[in-house]
Amino acid sequence: MEKIGIIGAGTVGTALASRLFQKGSPIVAVFSRSLTSSQKLAHSVPNCRVYHTAQEVADVSGFVFITTPDDAISEVAAKVSWHKGQKVVHCSGADSLDVLEKARQVGAMVGCFHPLQTFASGQQAMDNLPGSTFALEAEEPLLSMLKGMAEALEGHWVVLKAGDKVLYHTAAVLACNYVVTLVKLATDLWHTFGVGPDEATRALFPLLNGTVRNIGSVGLPNCLTGPIARGDLGTIRKHLKALETAAPAMVAVYSELGLQTIPIALSKGRIDRERAKEMEALFLRNPKE
Repeated sequence: MEKIGIIGAGTVGTALASRLFQKGSPIVAVFSRSLTSSQKLAHSVPNCRVYHTAQEVADVSGFVFITTPDDAISEVAAKVSWHKGQKVVHCSGADSLDVLEKARQVGAMVGCFHPLQTFASGQQAMDNLPGSTFALEAEEPLLSMLKGMAEALEGHWVVLKAGDKVLYHTAAVLACNYVVTLVKLATDLWHTFGVGPDEATRALFPLLNGTVRNIGSVGLPNCLTGPIARGDLGTIRKHLKALETAAPAMVAVYSELGLQTIPIALSKGRIDRERAKEMEALFLRNPKE
């Protein structure tokens, strides 16, 4: 098995190195701009040595993961002297293989190995990796190697083309980051009746968990509940009027999300097209009217 080096010892790089080591992969080298981060990763992976340049990692590793921030990947790839047959893989969700062009030009095999997961902390990243889907981009034989790594990590894989990457990553942002934004907006509304964000988050958390479980067990569109799924015009009117008074900046967000939810409700079959049109008209007009 080829020796693996890590360039970039952030949350993703550390979690990936630790999990791969647990599955039998030899993680032998790490470099990061932060010496502390490099040392932390090396401490979690026996026999992994801290190096002071990315080039040193590349010199001792047949397989190199670049797990730096996305904007630094192409700079790393351009500055390192790679060799023919070496495997160079980045972990960006939005970038394709063009950021590794300098490595490809000298005969290295290049690829992408992106865990479709949220990494808020080191331990949480370790815990979340198993069961995740990995987005892969590479040519054979590297592609088969990456599939094997995903399966070794108890995950699934999907193969993407270069033109797929940006929308793939956009979908991840919608499903992950913007959920955080919605929870923030919801806790802001709780503040209007005197409940702070921590207490509001605790109260909403079981609802969030139940929603996620329903998505996984019942699936779209049947997991949709609430006033739009029922076609409850009266409740929607009350929501819009209350927002206009207490949080007018949220009216546009609430209305746009409502418009996007109507087709899901139609697919579920609890409302007909006439009721859908009535809800559309309600979201598109000023709630004061």
